[in-house]
Amino acid sequence: MRIELEKRPQVSKLFGFVSPLLALVLTLVAGSIMFALLGKDPVGALNAFFVEPLLEIWSLHELAIKAAPLILIAVGLSVCYRSNNWNIGAEGQFTIGAIAGSILPIVFYDWHSPLVLPLMLIMGAIGGALFAAIPALLKAHFNTNEILTSLMLVYIAQLFLDWLIRGAWRDPKGFNFPVSRDFAPEAVLPAIWEESGRAHWAFIFAILAAILVWFMMRYTLKGFEVVVLGQSERAGRFAGFSSRRMIWFSFLLSGALAGLAGISEVSGSIGHLQPAISPGYGFTAIIVAFLGRLNPLGITASGLVLALTYLGGEAAQLSIGVSDKVTRVFQGLLLFFVLSCDTLIFYRIRIVWSRVQVVTGKVAQ
Repeated sequence: MRIELEKRPQVSKLFGFVSPLLALVLTLVAGSIMFALLGKDPVGALNAFFVEPLLEIWSLHELAIKAAPLILIAVGLSVCYRSNNWNIGAEGQFTIGAIAGSILPIVFYDWHSPLVLPLMLIMGAIGGALFAAIPALLKAHFNTNEILTSLMLVYIAQLFLDWLIRGAWRDPKGFNFPVSRDFAPEAVLPAIWEESGRAHWAFIFAILAAILVWFMMRYTLKGFEVVVLGQSERAGRFAGFSSRRMIWFSFLLSGALAGLAGISEVSGSIGHLQPAISPGYGFTAIIVAFLGRLNPLGITASGLVLALTYLGGEAAQLSIGVSDKVTRVFQGLLLFFVLSCDTLIFYRIRIVWSRVQVVTGKVAQ
């Protein structure tokens, strides 16, 4: 007996739409089993994880803060993945964007001007794009595997940040703690509605990015080029499209959005640089992109769902006493079920029973 995956002749549009919802339900069922094995009430645990964080206005602001970098990064990654370019290093581009954008408030801290914040955002986006240009260059001109190069660059970016914060950029008045000096008020991303919470303009940037990329993918020639090259590079060449230019375009766009997310997170939520500025947004955004079906509008919804796992994980640590690793488990389960449901949409499982006999020197099946 052997199990085979047989490609379906037609893909159901209904199941394609329902698949992410089914993955969410299966994740909740698996999570309930996990909480029961941990000796926790599953209903109470899921309530603490997914419902209680939505009951207060300030908590909704925190949800927007955590969703903003996920949506920004995932929107850029969706363009990469739809063009068949696999950028796995958004976490590193996020980090380099935060570093590049922090040059003005840390190195030139005496400069006070309304131009500081816009220049920081631009520099952050450029920093992320330039860092993403490294795997783009290696793939476009040397045919290097972009999954490996982009992923390895994440560790270079994180170690570079650690080296800066413990060295040249350490706050001289920080009592030897590994943090940079605090950003001046001109370098802090303002809150959207300060009276009710601290959600800042990064969430607005994320929504605008999702709308603009959705419009590009749906109504422009560049979006058509992304789709054609992603589905068939040979067909794209016949249409006059360049796969090499698409590698550069997709990596630079995704790197710029990841870099913008990095400096927005540092400027709006943290207020200074420190060795750890991300709980893994760049990797979680991969789940967000696929849960949103690589559609920027769907990514907006899935970004809020994954942000809720971060927020609910923090709340559950206090209310029911579970580890912070539960958040990672939920995210991993969600990715597993999304990919599993997608596999069953495109393929059907076939069990092959075989009987082998040796007859007159021949093998009969």
